[in-house]
Amino acid sequence: METQNIEYKESWRDEYLKWICGFANAQGGTLYIGMNDKGEVVGVDNAKRLLEDIPNKVKNAMGIIVGVDLMTEDGKSYIRIETEPCGFPLNYKGDYYIRSGATLQTLQGSALTHFLLKRTGTKWDSVTVDNFTYQDLDRESFNIFRREALRSKRMTEDDLACSDEELLERLKLTVDGKLKRAAVLLFYREPEELVTGCYTKIGMFNKEADILYMDEVHGSLMMQADRVQDLLYQKYLKAFITYENITRVETYPFPKMAVREAIFNALAHSDWSANNPIQIRVEDDRLFISNSCLLTEGWTAETLLSSHQSLLLNPNIANTFFRAGFIEAWGRGIEKMCKACRNYGSPEPVYIIHPCDLMVRFDAAPSVMPFIEAERRKAEAVPTTDQKTDQKTDQKTGQKTGQKTDQKVQLTDLQQKVLDFLGANPTATRDTMNQVLQGYSASGIKYAVARLQEMKLLKSGSPRARRSPP
Repeated sequence: METQNIEYKESWRDEYLKWICGFANAQGGTLYIGMNDKGEVVGVDNAKRLLEDIPNKVKNAMGIIVGVDLMTEDGKSYIRIETEPCGFPLNYKGDYYIRSGATLQTLQGSALTHFLLKRTGTKWDSVTVDNFTYQDLDRESFNIFRREALRSKRMTEDDLACSDEELLERLKLTVDGKLKRAAVLLFYREPEELVTGCYTKIGMFNKEADILYMDEVHGSLMMQADRVQDLLYQKYLKAFITYENITRVETYPFPKMAVREAIFNALAHSDWSANNPIQIRVEDDRLFISNSCLLTEGWTAETLLSSHQSLLLNPNIANTFFRAGFIEAWGRGIEKMCKACRNYGSPEPVYIIHPCDLMVRFDAAPSVMPFIEAERRKAEAVPTTDQKTDQKTDQKTGQKTGQKTDQKVQLTDLQQKVLDFLGANPTATRDTMNQVLQGYSASGIKYAVARLQEMKLLKSGSPRARRSPP
C-alpha cells in the first residue's frame, strides 16, 4: 500500500523523476519500479539497463545521488530507488515538488515561498525590505504600541523611553539598519504598498447569506488591532438589555475577551504572503473570523484546541503583539478563548481548517437566543417598501390602514455610555470622556460620537464633541 514514504510504479518513465524530487523535498522515501498499486511484484523487463540509467538521470536533473538496487521475487525483477531527504530546496525542470501523504504536490504561491524560506532557515516576516525607512513609519502606530505595552505591563516606562528607531531595534525588527517586513506591516500606515491584502473586512449577513453592509479597516497592524474590535461591537453587534433590580445589564451574543483574542490571533498569525485580508462575517447568532494560514504539517483542528507548542508563522509580528499585550505566548491563546466562552455561558469556538485558510466560528450564548429570535420576528413583521407606499397613499386619501408607532434606535454599549455621560455633563470635552470611559479606545469614542451625531442624538459641532484646548 502506498504511504507517505512509498510509491509503486509498474514501469519506468522519466516523469517519475518528479516523485524522487518530491521525496527529497519531504522526508525521503522509496520508489519501486515493477510493482502494482497493491505492492505486488509484476516485474520489469529492462531492469539492468535501468540500474545504469536512473542514477545518471537523477544526478543530471537534480544533482543528487539516490540508491538504486535490483531486487527479485518469484523470478521477477524489480527496481528499488531509495531517496534521502535533502537539506536544500530541490527542483525538477524549474518546478518544486513535495510528497504529502500518498500524493505528489506541486508547490506554488505562498506555499512555495514558505518552503524555500524554511529550507534556508528564514521566516517570511524576517526578510528585509529596501524601499522603506524609519522615517516612513507612522507615529500613531508607535503611540498605540507604547500605550498598550505599558498597560499590559509587558514593557516598562524605561523600556519605552527611547526613539522609534531604538524601539524597533529592541523589538528585533531591523537587520543591519534595514527594516524587516514585520516592521512595515506593524508600523507603516499603508502596509498594502508592501502586501496588497493587509487589511480587515467586516460584513453583516442575513440568514439568506445576503450581505447587508460591510466595512474595511485599513492601516498598520497596530492600527487594525486598535480599531477592529471597537467597530465590530459598535456597529455590527447588538447588546441585549436586561435589569437586575435597578442595574442595567448589557449582554452581547459573543464574549468580548474571546472575540478579541481571535482577532489578534488572526492579525498576528495570518499568512500575509498570500495577500488575503482578514475576513469577519457577522450573522445574528454566529460570528466567523478567518485568515490565510499554513499549519504545521500534520496539525488538525484537534491539535489547535489541545495543549500544543507555540509554532509561529510570523515570529516577529507575534513577538510585537505579545509585547503589546495583544496575544499570549506558549500557545495559550486558544485555551484562553475556550475558557472565556465557558465563563460566558456560550459554546466553545469551532475551528474549521481549509487548505489555505483557518476559520474560527463563535455561536451565540443560549441566554441571548430568545432576544435574537425576538429581533428576527420583529424584522419579519416590518412592512415591505410596497406596503409602506400603499399606507402613505391611503392616508392621503383619508383611509387609515395602519397605526403609526414610535421608532426606537438601537444603540451600542459605548454609544449609550457616551450619551448618558454627556447628558449628565453637557459641557464635557472628548479628552474628559477618554479619561472617564476607561476600557474604550480614543478612536472608538470618537466613532461613537460621530454615529450619535448622524442619528441626530448629538448636535454636530457641539462643544461636547470637541477636544479641550491644549
